[in-house]
Amino acid sequence: MEERIRAAVLTISTRSSAGEMKDTSGPALRGLAEREHWDVVYYNVIPDKKDLIASELAKICDEGAADVVFTLGGTGLAPSDVTPEATEMVIEQSVPGISETIRMNSLKKTNRAMLSRGVSGVRGNTLIINMPGSEKAVKESFEIVQPVIGHAVELIKGKVKDCGRTEEGH
Repeated sequence: MEERIRAAVLTISTRSSAGEMKDTSGPALRGLAEREHWDVVYYNVIPDKKDLIASELAKICDEGAADVVFTLGGTGLAPSDVTPEATEMVIEQSVPGISETIRMNSLKKTNRAMLSRGVSGVRGNTLIINMPGSEKAVKESFEIVQPVIGHAVELIKGKVKDCGRTEEGH
């Protein structure tokens, strides 16, 4: 029997963490993950503070409770947008193709996608993916990455012996 993917959702929003604004992105992603029969093992909303974000990501990854952590928000150009920098502080291996693909596909919907600075990478046995903070962008980004998450998790855990060939022959 195939193992269920364990996902963590971390919304990065100073206003939402202070109760000034409702977080709609986190619950939306939680619903999308659960629809895929993934276990959402962690959900939190924290402010846009680089050291706090890095600490939270490290804790989630180092505890080994999640296979993938989705961060939502803090990827733009505002002075408070520090999620990519915080993520880069903790990842041990960069996975630029994930973030590049999110941006490339999102550009088909809005030219503002080129302003997103999200990054993706691995810490320990956990994949971290930065996503933009809007509910619409979260849904679109999840749709883009969801098909490869299972394979990525298997690769990270060393469960894939020969992935040199895919259905496409690549």
